[in-house]
Amino acid sequence: MNVADCYRLLGLRSGASFAEIKASYRRLARQYHPDVNPGDQRAKEKFIELTAAYKLLLTTVKSSEGQASQGQGTASNAAATSPTTKSPPPTPKVTVKRATSETQVKVTKKQPGVEFNPQLSETEQKLKQRVYEQLQQLLRDQRFPKAVTIVEGLAQRIPQDPEVRQWQAIVYQRLGRHLVSQKQLDKARIYLKKALRTDPHNRSLWAEVERDFRRIEQML
Repeated sequence: MNVADCYRLLGLRSGASFAEIKASYRRLARQYHPDVNPGDQRAKEKFIELTAAYKLLLTTVKSSEGQASQGQGTASNAAATSPTTKSPPPTPKVTVKRATSETQVKVTKKQPGVEFNPQLSETEQKLKQRVYEQLQQLLRDQRFPKAVTIVEGLAQRIPQDPEVRQWQAIVYQRLGRHLVSQKQLDKARIYLKKALRTDPHNRSLWAEVERDFRRIEQML
């Protein structure tokens, strides 16, 4: 697997930043994680490919950034030794105040498995974390209708959070796939289309939904 394949696998343009690589990997890893897709060999293989691509890109990006930093350091040293170069003015010190309130510390603490959204209140962030854990268990148990109810309620409570919309779309897609396996094809189409409307820019989701629609066509 070359670097170009890694970017393509993570749905990124070539030369994406470290932050973009990390965000894309975390989103896709949650979608294809074996705990979320028990018994799904394709999802397991996809997760392994994503992890390998992520590690390779991390090595590449860090190496590029290290070379750039080394080049900047060499240029700075050359400028410092030049007799015609004036010394830069001293940088003013900036004092950063530490949070003294216990509430402030809790709000800024990143919860495992859930992206921190500064626009959410502490209560909303805790609710989001709790629902995330519930969804993980419900998807493992294949209790898809219950998962839909919970994620739709969360989406109504905090509609401004893009990560919640991703969860909602994934739950719709998983329910649609389950309905296909149960040969409830009309209901399956409804939830698969709802998944695409909920998160229309998720290319990985589109690929999964297209696969589900192909299965439906084969069963007709």
